[in-house]
Amino acid sequence: MTRIAFIRHGVTAWNKAKRAQGSSNIPLDTDGHFQAEKLAERLRNENLSWDIIFTSDLIRAKQTAEAIQNKFSPIQFQTDSRIREVSGGQIEGTTLEERITKWGNNWRELNLGMETNDSVLRRGFSFLEEITQKHKGENMIVVSHGSFIKRLLRSLLPDSDMKESLGNCSLTILRKKETVWELELHNCTRHLARDNEIAK
Repeated sequence: MTRIAFIRHGVTAWNKAKRAQGSSNIPLDTDGHFQAEKLAERLRNENLSWDIIFTSDLIRAKQTAEAIQNKFSPIQFQTDSRIREVSGGQIEGTTLEERITKWGNNWRELNLGMETNDSVLRRGFSFLEEITQKHKGENMIVVSHGSFIKRLLRSLLPDSDMKESLGNCSLTILRKKETVWELELHNCTRHLARDNEIAK
């Protein structure tokens, strides 16, 4: 059985400001580094071994992946641009309110250079096919981005109800038996629970 842990990167200043990040290279903020450390501790303490870490080439994902790598050293670590966030074109760096002010309520229908879903899935499945062939039967960590992971999950598991956005530093685990993907864990952030707050 092959297992993949999909991890959304830790929080950034743009996440907090609700600015579209896309392919913009925004680093983690202090809270994002804290989240990455808490996730790394969880992964180390759980009774499951990990064989390799793949990360997007964008710095917020790499910083998250490096925090995990530090807890599992030595472990293979590879950067892959195919798992970077969906490119937002001209909307990157803007809030929803700014987009409406600049382009109107129908901004989603305009040609603003945003990456198509077909393009996202093409690179995503190219990556998945390659790693599942090379690392069959292994446990892999993939550190990527919210919109990218969500689109991939929807395509892999079309019958699953996964409408909610993925939390920063959330953990989603898929396992593959033969040719069938199964959801083991979705959007779990219990490692980030503080002061008796309830986290998924």
